[in-house]
Amino acid sequence: MPRVFDGHCDTVLRCYQQGGSFRRNNGHLDLERMAAYGGWAQFFACFGEPEDMPRRPLYQVFQEEVALFRRELAANADLIVHCRTAAEAEAAWAQGKNAAFLSVEGAELLDCDLAKLEEAYKLGVRAVNLTWNHVNLLSGTNVEEPGRGLTVQGKAFARRMQELGMLIDVSHLSDPGLWDVVELAEKPFFASHSNSRKICSHPRNLTDEQFTAIIEKRGVAGLNLCDEFLGPAPTVDTIVSHVEHWFSLGGEENVSLGGDWDGIAHPPAGVTGIQDIGKLADRLLQMNYPEDRVKGLFYNNLMRVVREVCTT
Repeated sequence: MPRVFDGHCDTVLRCYQQGGSFRRNNGHLDLERMAAYGGWAQFFACFGEPEDMPRRPLYQVFQEEVALFRRELAANADLIVHCRTAAEAEAAWAQGKNAAFLSVEGAELLDCDLAKLEEAYKLGVRAVNLTWNHVNLLSGTNVEEPGRGLTVQGKAFARRMQELGMLIDVSHLSDPGLWDVVELAEKPFFASHSNSRKICSHPRNLTDEQFTAIIEKRGVAGLNLCDEFLGPAPTVDTIVSHVEHWFSLGGEENVSLGGDWDGIAHPPAGVTGIQDIGKLADRLLQMNYPEDRVKGLFYNNLMRVVREVCTT
């Protein structure tokens, strides 16, 4: 079973809203199931949408979710450790522990504010989606104002992220916003949980041109396991079709995992949680893909990007 580095889950929000533990729960992801792998690294997203939390400041939600993340890691210190760099993740694996990275899904949780971005960095956040589905002060999204790119504030926010050593996450961003990131990025960035628009024509997915730009910037795109972004009645072979298409574009070092665990209602048939992600590796190996390429998809590609960007 290969090691795993997954770019996105909503387990923090799930525990924040519903209770439950990182160690064992009935969601898609928990620490006991991670133990079946030879090492698991995971970006845990802080997230909240105004519809679910009326009259609650989203920055307060962010702070409370960070506190929950810290409590859970302290309670499960025998299994997982908060990491900020690739070296820290590899050290955790060497100790037989899993690696937890912290991210923010939607800069509105930071009020799109540079000072709060700096505070998030100090708290250990190493990746931020510039938007979720709702338009904010930084950009339009794939849902709202999809023709709007990064604002002046959005460009300043993205540049500061790269200066700090934080990964810009373009999943959910509008197409013009993504191209603005391509233009300003001096380091790799990623689409933590977005698939191929060529295989599944959905605006949340990446066009071939966008994925090629990610290749040119040495970033990665993480495979999202939501059925809506995979295709009709998806199976593991549907996931493979997205992988193969991206490989055909020269993206062997630019595909990763971004399951959107605990943030999706309907994963593909045969996948009910992280315990099943090994089926993707098995299928690729059955198809005679080299083991090194499978390891790249499962952890090396995203680890390379984190190593290059998140240096402290």
